Amino acid sequence: MLRMERREGLEQAGCAITVQDGRLVVPDHPIIPFIEGDGTGRDIWRASVRVFDAAVKRAYGGQRRIAWLEVYAGEKAFNTLKTWLPDETIQAFRIYVVGIKGPLTTPIGGGIRSLNVALRQLLDLYVCLRPVRYIRGVPSPVKRPEQVDTVIFRENTEDIYAGIEWEARSPEVDKVIRFLQDEMGVKKIRFPESSAIGIKPVSREGSERLIEAAIQYALRHKRRSVTLVHKGNIMKFTEGAFRDWGYALAAGKYRHETVSLRESWILENREKTPSLTVEENALAVDPGYKDMTPDRQTKVRQEVETALALWPTHGDGQWRRKLLIKDTIADITLQQTLTRADEFDVIATLNLNGDYLSDALAAQIGGIGIAPGGNINYQTGHAIFEATHGTAPKYADMDRVNPGSVILSGEMMLRHLGWNEAADLVIRGLEETIARRQVTYDFARLLRAEGATDVTELKCSEFASAVIENMG
Repeated sequence: MLRMERREGLEQAGCAITVQDGRLVVPDHPIIPFIEGDGTGRDIWRASVRVFDAAVKRAYGGQRRIAWLEVYAGEKAFNTLKTWLPDETIQAFRIYVVGIKGPLTTPIGGGIRSLNVALRQLLDLYVCLRPVRYIRGVPSPVKRPEQVDTVIFRENTEDIYAGIEWEARSPEVDKVIRFLQDEMGVKKIRFPESSAIGIKPVSREGSERLIEAAIQYALRHKRRSVTLVHKGNIMKFTEGAFRDWGYALAAGKYRHETVSLRESWILENREKTPSLTVEENALAVDPGYKDMTPDRQTKVRQEVETALALWPTHGDGQWRRKLLIKDTIADITLQQTLTRADEFDVIATLNLNGDYLSDALAAQIGGIGIAPGGNINYQTGHAIFEATHGTAPKYADMDRVNPGSVILSGEMMLRHLGWNEAADLVIRGLEETIARRQVTYDFARLLRAEGATDVTELKCSEFASAVIENMG
């Protein structure tokens, strides 16, 4: 339990955020737990918290402020309390609903494999929200980084990252392999004597709540499309089911607000040629229609008829104003986010795909040093915003690294609280600072390599001061 005397003393300075009818009720002085982080986390937090406090003070004239509550995890927790993730820390995030954290190290030895994953699973923070947007002036390895403006919804609690696996040649893995071979008739394990085994759980409930959060976000922010990214061509019952459940959810609960890509083709065909028969429309949508089996042809015709039944709400161009639901294969997506990034607006995907995609996209807009992230349960309101990079211990306590990831994660947190005016100031200050080429060493090195001569290299703390000064 969170020690009572500590809680009572803190609540004299602030109040807990509560949730009513699924909405956050945020007091003027909310208590926000924070984890400083390991390695460079110390420098980054000291810089970032000054930015948050300055933005809140400037936006609300002192009427609002954050009561910060430090909680421990990682090296500081282990050195102080001999545990990597104290129960008191989990309790604080549960009680106070919204928090923020710096980078955490991976514990040595058994037990918890990843503190980040443990926090997400223990608090059921099922969405990893990763907005990836180019900021003018940031050095980029691609020609058109300004095309990148994508929000990734990565499922946070299932998939390979559930951590259900057994070491090769262990008694446990032998038992699993025997069960698969003897009870399930599995013959595809090529080297059973030396194989490790992992389990990939993907549930309908887990998939639907993630995809629904992505759809609701897209509708709320007037985004153009949601892309379901998957490897359903290979993993048909897990990743393929994720795709199918997503389409079914959109076509059911969000029927009037959405249109699938294939539905848009069918409706457009009807617009261009009103006399088109169902069979002709099917052939236009699927050029290989004539070579299909009769059963497959029937399914395509039924698909056309179902789409045409939407004519009263989606026809005559109405579908163009709907949220487009589409899907792509994960490996193709990694290519296309490089070659046509502007086609990806909101992405909903499973855990492993989302990990790859978010970091690959971040590379186009300055790297994970400036990439924010949030772990959110939209049903309970609980959220932890975080640095997306590692601890970089060789740079610890040197006041050198880029605090952009945590600063932008704090901006996400302020918006989650509904404090948009303060969030806008953070963005304004950061964008203006980078536009003036007042940057930390990582960006300074890249800008000079591009030929820039007007770069001012700042320390971590100096960068935060510049952001505050440039808020306007």
